[in-house]
Amino acid sequence: MTTKLKVLVYGTGFAGQGHAEAFRNAGTEVVGMVGRTESVLQDVAAKMNIPYTSTDWQKALADCQPNIVSIATPGGAHYEPIKQAISAGAHIFCDKPLTAEGNTATELYELSSKKGIKTAFAASFRYMPEVLHAKRLVAEGAIGEPLEVECVSHFNLERDIPFGWSHRKEDGGGRLNNNFTHKLSIVTSVIGEKILSIMGEVRDDLGKAPIVEGVHNFKTRREHIPDDLNDPTLKWGESNVEWSYTVLAQLESPLATKPVSVTFRHGGLHPRFNEDYIAFYGSKGTIYIKGHYGSGPLYLYGATKAWEEIKLPDDIAADIPDIKGDTERNWQYLIRELVKDIKGEAVASYQSFKEGSQYQQLIDIIRQNDHWVDVSHLQ
Repeated sequence: MTTKLKVLVYGTGFAGQGHAEAFRNAGTEVVGMVGRTESVLQDVAAKMNIPYTSTDWQKALADCQPNIVSIATPGGAHYEPIKQAISAGAHIFCDKPLTAEGNTATELYELSSKKGIKTAFAASFRYMPEVLHAKRLVAEGAIGEPLEVECVSHFNLERDIPFGWSHRKEDGGGRLNNNFTHKLSIVTSVIGEKILSIMGEVRDDLGKAPIVEGVHNFKTRREHIPDDLNDPTLKWGESNVEWSYTVLAQLESPLATKPVSVTFRHGGLHPRFNEDYIAFYGSKGTIYIKGHYGSGPLYLYGATKAWEEIKLPDDIAADIPDIKGDTERNWQYLIRELVKDIKGEAVASYQSFKEGSQYQQLIDIIRQNDHWVDVSHLQ
């Protein structure tokens, strides 16, 4: 292709702006942006020099005729716009979650597959530099046969963040949609993509949150916490989604003779004592990465029988987009792969609506919370 691919972005917040910037850096032309609130849309488009704006997604698809669409709204608002984009024949980049339920996510996967549309699902923290490093080390046999993985994180989020989509299951909220998707993607990228079994427990530790007008950007929502939470005129919204989860999974690995056990432990509202971490245990050693999404540094316990910090290889460092911010950099990495694929260039496999559909079905199973065995009768 000699002409630039045209991209239409749906969403004006942190994700919409980040996607637009990433697509530009990948050499495409961002021809338009769609948003819900006219004043915000005009302000963002002007700042980003995006020529076309609309509050009507279908009209924008017809007017812009994009090669690619970027879906950057909360998960509960993905279903219809994606169906319409599929009908228009556009390739699709979608942030997680794909939709708010497994059945609708599966429908979109099947529709896009039948039409031959290329899709990318942005559970994209598998592209963290030290995660890519761990993937290489495990493949090279640095820990022997993979046996077990731990992912532990506690975010200590403010309980009084204004009520919004993150508090509502139907809008794509919850820690499974917005944390577990990344963790699962990280683990499968290192160990193997085949998920054999899963079970879990979820808990809503929050209950309610204050309703505040004017919150637009997800990244700055903390700035809108009311000064007086005891104000009798303050309205409150009820949370209906999990803020903590524990998940156990088994993965098939081409490097292991038995299923690899994985523990995912996350407390969205609880403080950490030591750092969050991801650890890969094997028959001959262990890889430990500091940070909830593997930001690093990476340590190896191997033949020396001591923990050693291992430097990130130069070639991995050189291939990482030079973008500030982990989220934005990972979007850039995945968008770069999608654009290359659309152009017909050879790329490594990346997550698509197939994984987006699978992840949402898994989340539905975990949220059922029905894996307990009653032992209260035992003496």
